[in-house]
Amino acid sequence: MSYCQHLLTLGLCFLLTCLTSLHAQKRQLTYRESQDDFPNPERGFYIPISTSSAKFVPLDAVALATYRTQSRRVSKASYSIYCSLVYRGYRLETFKDSPLSEGFLEKVRADFAIARSSGIKLILRFAYTDKATTGNCPDQYKICPPYGDAPKAIVLKHISQLSPLLHENADVLAVFQMGFIGIWGENYFSDYFGDASTNGLGVVPDSSWQARNQVLAALLQALPADRMVQVRTPQIKQRFVYGPQAPVTAAAMPATMGFSQATAARIGFHNDCFLASPDDYGTFYSVGNSSTKRGPATAVLRQYMAQDSRYTAVGGETCDDAFSPQNDCAPLGRAEQEMALMHYSYLNASYNNDVNNDWQTNGCMDNIRRRLGYRFVLRRASFPEVVAERQPVQVSLTVDNVGYASPYNPRPVQLILRELKTGTVYTIPVKTDVRQWFPGSHQLNFSIRLPDELKSGKFEMLLNLPDAYTSLAKNPAYSIRFANDGLWEEQTGFNKLNHTLTVR
Repeated sequence: MSYCQHLLTLGLCFLLTCLTSLHAQKRQLTYRESQDDFPNPERGFYIPISTSSAKFVPLDAVALATYRTQSRRVSKASYSIYCSLVYRGYRLETFKDSPLSEGFLEKVRADFAIARSSGIKLILRFAYTDKATTGNCPDQYKICPPYGDAPKAIVLKHISQLSPLLHENADVLAVFQMGFIGIWGENYFSDYFGDASTNGLGVVPDSSWQARNQVLAALLQALPADRMVQVRTPQIKQRFVYGPQAPVTAAAMPATMGFSQATAARIGFHNDCFLASPDDYGTFYSVGNSSTKRGPATAVLRQYMAQDSRYTAVGGETCDDAFSPQNDCAPLGRAEQEMALMHYSYLNASYNNDVNNDWQTNGCMDNIRRRLGYRFVLRRASFPEVVAERQPVQVSLTVDNVGYASPYNPRPVQLILRELKTGTVYTIPVKTDVRQWFPGSHQLNFSIRLPDELKSGKFEMLLNLPDAYTSLAKNPAYSIRFANDGLWEEQTGFNKLNHTLTVR
């Protein structure tokens, strides 16, 4: 080798060493947590807006548009909320013995469009009556038959009619509550599906459980496979999954089934008497079957729901302040402990504010508003300073979920590279499932290959968690915001990572 060749070899080796060292350099970042209350999709306090087929009042687009952007008080609340969820109840009193009319279906379709334009999502429930007739009957609450719901054939017909509309508008459907059966659609006081009260047999016979299961099966079929149906009590799910003879000790679904498209994985819970009594006014109570009597089952059904709810959508409302101090803030009460145990994603902001207002007075409401559902905090990150074109980018993120639950609907996670000079955006999918970001800390390490079309330059790095539906994916109102100071881009729905990557 000549002297010149030797110098050239040394130069190339030195250059290679420098480049390798440069590529190996990592930048370590830490981020500051925000204590602000702000709206995020499919979680938090909801506002109920019900209507009926007899006197239909459409959703108000102007009012809905302010729910997300303006903190407001509702009903008799002493606290304010941001709202990304609206409970939309439809009472079908004029269709108890006939199919739904095309005119009514068009009105429901228009409601979906209004929700979409307003940046909110809907919790849906259909029922035939919300009137309870009191009188001298055996039921402890003196609610007496006839109750006013509809027969199974009508219910199944209505679900069939709603199915195309539900598929068409699933993007703005957060979750669907089973409804249809009984007063308020709560599956209890029913003329046609077994009376769960003590007015009749005192139990729900197997034939009625089978009829209820047909309704729930029809609802699951009527919805896209990525949407859940919530049932009023844990026993309703047990006797759907395992059959009418299922004992209250029936097992919760395993972790391996969670967030799959299996039938059991698509059934969540709505507790409409949260911490109202030791068994939440019958939520954790057995109404029996053809071979077993009704009776208390609080401990075992609470354990079932605590385990099963880790992988399902859970929400509801308070209904009575009599169970105080248990329904108060700690240390005397266990309101937050219960929300965490049962993985609550949402609660009613309008009812019962005798309970909810105590949370404000006693000092835990701020925490509840922040922690209902998921709340992601970016703690730390590690990024390379420089990479070569078409080479992998090694990214490490530490994300804490300080909420009570994880997201219950699927959505993508994307790394965004935005070219500083031109503003061109490159979107790179990240292989992770946010539904598995349970409460606690998560270390996310992934290697991302740069797109072939991305050339040398400087690129700002951001994280995007948009809606899974194309119709909403570019609407920042439906993207998840991290609970960090200074990271949120309201105009894009991106979360800044405060790092610039150089590509050579």
